[in-house]
Amino acid sequence: MADDSIAVVDLDRCQPDRCNYECANYCPPNRTGKECIVTREEAHGENEPFEGKPDQIVISEEICLGETCGICVEKCPFDAIEIINLPQELEEEPAHRYGENAFGLYGLPAPKEGRVTGLLGPNGIGKSTAVRMLSGEITPNLGQYDQPPNWEAVLDQYRGTALQNYLEALEAGEVTVARKPQYVDKIPDQFDGATNELLAGVDERGVADELVQRLELEAVYDQPIDTLSGGELQRVALAATLVRDADFYFLDEVTPYLDIGQRVTAARLIRELADEEDRSMMVVEHDLAILDLVADTLHVTYGEPGAFGVVTTPKSTRNGINEYLSGYLENENMRIRPEAIKFEEHAPRTVSGNEDALVSYPALTKSYGDGEFTLEVDAGEIRNNEVLGIVGPNGIGKSTFAKLLAGRLDPTEGEVDFRLDISYKPQYVEVDQPMRVDAFLSSITSDFGSSYWNTEIAQPLQLQRIMEQQLTDLSGGERQRVAIAACLSREADLYLLDEPSAHLDVEQRVMATRAIRRYTENHGKTAMVIDHDIYMIDLLADRLQVFEGTPAEHGHAGAPVGMREGMNTFLSNLDVTFRRDKRTGRPRINKPGSQKDREQKKAGEYYYAPTAEDDEDDS
Repeated sequence: MADDSIAVVDLDRCQPDRCNYECANYCPPNRTGKECIVTREEAHGENEPFEGKPDQIVISEEICLGETCGICVEKCPFDAIEIINLPQELEEEPAHRYGENAFGLYGLPAPKEGRVTGLLGPNGIGKSTAVRMLSGEITPNLGQYDQPPNWEAVLDQYRGTALQNYLEALEAGEVTVARKPQYVDKIPDQFDGATNELLAGVDERGVADELVQRLELEAVYDQPIDTLSGGELQRVALAATLVRDADFYFLDEVTPYLDIGQRVTAARLIRELADEEDRSMMVVEHDLAILDLVADTLHVTYGEPGAFGVVTTPKSTRNGINEYLSGYLENENMRIRPEAIKFEEHAPRTVSGNEDALVSYPALTKSYGDGEFTLEVDAGEIRNNEVLGIVGPNGIGKSTFAKLLAGRLDPTEGEVDFRLDISYKPQYVEVDQPMRVDAFLSSITSDFGSSYWNTEIAQPLQLQRIMEQQLTDLSGGERQRVAIAACLSREADLYLLDEPSAHLDVEQRVMATRAIRRYTENHGKTAMVIDHDIYMIDLLADRLQVFEGTPAEHGHAGAPVGMREGMNTFLSNLDVTFRRDKRTGRPRINKPGSQKDREQKKAGEYYYAPTAEDDEDDS
C-alpha cells in the first residue's frame, strides 16, 4: 500500500462465521498468491498474542493496493473494512495507534498555561484519546503498537515543539491533572456513596460549598450518587473536577444533560478559574456557543471517525469555529466537509408554510400532589407546517405540556377538547430490548427501506452502518439518531422531540436538524423541538415558546411568539446576550460585561442586536 494509506478493520463488525471470506477471496494480491488478507491466527500464529478473534481478518498494509482497489471494502457484507488515503499534507507518524488495522491519531493539542484550549471535531475522531494522553492515562506509542516506545523516545519525538515542556513535566510527575470524564452516567459504577462524600473526598481547594451553590446541587447534596439524573451527575462531575488543585484541567464534554442556564453557569466557572487563578484548561465540546464563550484558542480535529483523526495546530477560537462550519481549513488547505453549515443572517425568521392553526388551546393549569409542582400555560396556538422551538430550564414542565396536548394528562384547570396524535422522542433514550436496528425501524413504518425513507431519514441520520447492530449495543449518539428516525417515521399530527441534540456532534446535529425540517416541510407536518443548543434552535425553529419559573416547583409557559421576542425574554432571564458573526451568521455569546454585552442590554436586545457588529475581540 502507498505510504499515505491505511487499512482499518472494525472488529465489532467483522463476522467471519456469517460470511465466506469474500474480502480475501476477491482480493487481487491474494489471488496472485500473496498474503494480503488472512485470518489473525494465520498472521500471528497460535501462540502470539493478538487482538480480536482467531478467525477475524487482518490486512497487510504493505501489500494492500490501497483505496484505488477497494474490492474488499465493497465485498464485505458487514461494512467492516475501510481503506483510506491519508491527507497528502500529513507527513508525520501517528501520535498513537491502537493496534493492527485500528484507529490512529495524528498530532496532539497543546495545553497552554493559564489559558482555555478548545478541542472541536466529530465523534470518533480521537478527541478523548488526545485528552487521555495529555492527562497521563495512556502513553503515546507513536504508531508502534507492537513494540511501544519508552518515554525517552516519545520526548525525543516532540523535542522542539510546543508540547515538549508539557510532556517532560508530565513524565517527570511535575504536572498535576484533573479530568472530567465524557460519560458521566458511568460514575455510579465507580463510586458508591452520596454527593457530599464524593465532593469532600476531592475538595483540595476548599471551594466545594461555593460550587454546590452555584451549580444548584443543594437538593442532591445528601443523595446517593446512583439516584441522580443525567443533569445532576454532569454538574456533580464538573464540581468534583474543579474542586481539585491541579495544574491542568481536562473537561471532556460539559454540556450534555444541562439546560442552557446551567451551560452558561458551567462556562462562567471555567472562565473564572482560568482568568482569576491562572489555571490551564482543555475543553472538548460540541455546543459551539459554549465553546466559543470559554475557549481562548482552538484545535480542530478531522479525519474519518473510527479510522483516523488529525489534530490541527491552534487557531483563534473565532476562526477555528468558522473554518469548521465552512468545511474548509485554511492553513491546512483541507476540505473536511463538502458544504458549509449556514445560518440565517438576521432574526426573526419568516414563518414558512401555511399559518393556519393546527390547534388552539386555552389557558391551562396542571398541579401535582399537594403543591409538589404546578404548571401554568397561557392560551396559544400551534400552527400547521411549523417547527416550534421550546426553551427553558430542566424540570419546568415542558414534557407535562406535551402530555396535556396528547391527552395523556388531564389539566387541573381548563379543558383540552381535542386529542392530538403525538409522536414523541423522550429526553432520555432507554433501550432494553435485544432487537436489531433494521427490525425495530421496520416495525414502525411500512416505508422502511424505500428510496424516499432512505433519502429523507436514513441518510441524513447516518443509519446505514448501524442497521445490523443490536439496539442494546449502540452508543449514546447512535441511540439518539435511531430514536429521531423512529419519531419521524410514525404517522402523527404533532412530532415532539425532546433534546434531539444530546450525544450528537456538530455535524450530526446539523444533519438531524435538516431531517426534521425537511420532514415537516415535505409533509406539511408540525414539530415541537425542546433543546438547549442555541445553534440547533436557531437553525430549526420558526417560532419560540418560552418556559419560565422555578424548576421542580412552578412553571409558566408563555404563548408561542416570534424568535426575537421569545429569545429576548429567555436570554434576559439568563442575563446573556447574543450577536451574529459577520462572516458566517452563526450565534455568538457576548462576553459578560463586554461593550457589546452592555450595549445590547441597555437597548433591551438580547438576541442578535441588528446594529451590533462582530470583531475578533469583543472585550
